[in-house]
Amino acid sequence: MKNKLEDMVGLDFYLSNLSEKEYKKIENRISTLNSSMMPLLSWDFFMDNYHKKIIESRKNKELLHFQSLAKKYNWKNNLKQEFSVNDYEALVITDAQQKIIWVNEGFSTMTGYSKKFAINKTPKFLQGEKTSTETKNRIKENLTNNKPFKEVIINYRKDKTSYNCEVKIIPLYNKEVTHFIAFEKEVI
Repeated sequence: MKNKLEDMVGLDFYLSNLSEKEYKKIENRISTLNSSMMPLLSWDFFMDNYHKKIIESRKNKELLHFQSLAKKYNWKNNLKQEFSVNDYEALVITDAQQKIIWVNEGFSTMTGYSKKFAINKTPKFLQGEKTSTETKNRIKENLTNNKPFKEVIINYRKDKTSYNCEVKIIPLYNKEVTHFIAFEKEVI
């Protein structure tokens, strides 16, 4: 009874630290489960870690895509840290005229618009009646200054619902600014 597998919390940690010789000594004293039971005591830890790993994997994939574009356009920016420190849902890369050349999957999730729909459009298609003229003018001015900035703008999803979108825009350059990247997230 006392050596039943389902009663041994943390057994995997214990067994993983045994040498092969030590494991062989106790192997026959451990009975296996008769039914399949999830160790619910550790499930919450697993899920937290699992979600972190998914986000980390997605960010790494997006960074790799950015790096391939950086190589193609010869950008001198090193944005590796920006990808790790910025909390974002959507990534948007535009050319100097603000035409979208690439968006991540988070963009589609956040806005409802497909990648295919967004490409070659300007982000203006996300704006609507509640979008502030003052905010649009500040964004335009900051883009002209070619300096990184952060702004909150009211955008609209495909289903016409509005949301507050925080954008952190960074100019991308080789000898001069050729593109912009926007780290975007919905804020309250």
